[in-house]
Amino acid sequence: MVQRVTVPSLFTPPLYSHASVVEAGTKLAFLAGSVPLDAKGNIVGEADPVRQAEQVLANLDEQLRAVGSDMAHVVSTDVYVVGSEPAVLSAVWEVVEASGLSVGPHSSTLIGVACLGYTGQLVEITATAVVPEPETDRV
Repeated sequence: MVQRVTVPSLFTPPLYSHASVVEAGTKLAFLAGSVPLDAKGNIVGEADPVRQAEQVLANLDEQLRAVGSDMAHVVSTDVYVVGSEPAVLSAVWEVVEASGLSVGPHSSTLIGVACLGYTGQLVEITATAVVPEPETDRV
């Protein structure tokens, strides 16, 4: 269903692939940016990008389940982190790696930005995922 490609002539990326190819006819979900808000709309992990990344991933997992998919079917992400220090971006990426998103591995871009949409927000992740066909009972 999904072919993940690491291009031999390019630098081998750590735990992600250069491209994910999905055969035509596969159902895809294009998810809005997952943000570090709780169910009441409050920022979780204020001033803590690692805690915010954990909340963002928990929310992303909810988004995926709502459309019939899961972390293992994510083919592409963009990970936005407020900051320009590689150590901060790396700390967030470690949370992403531990989440199950790197199963495959998937294609991803890690981006340092000046600000995000909510006051105090430090992390956001957008994703594209395959929505697998429901398995039917076979007799």
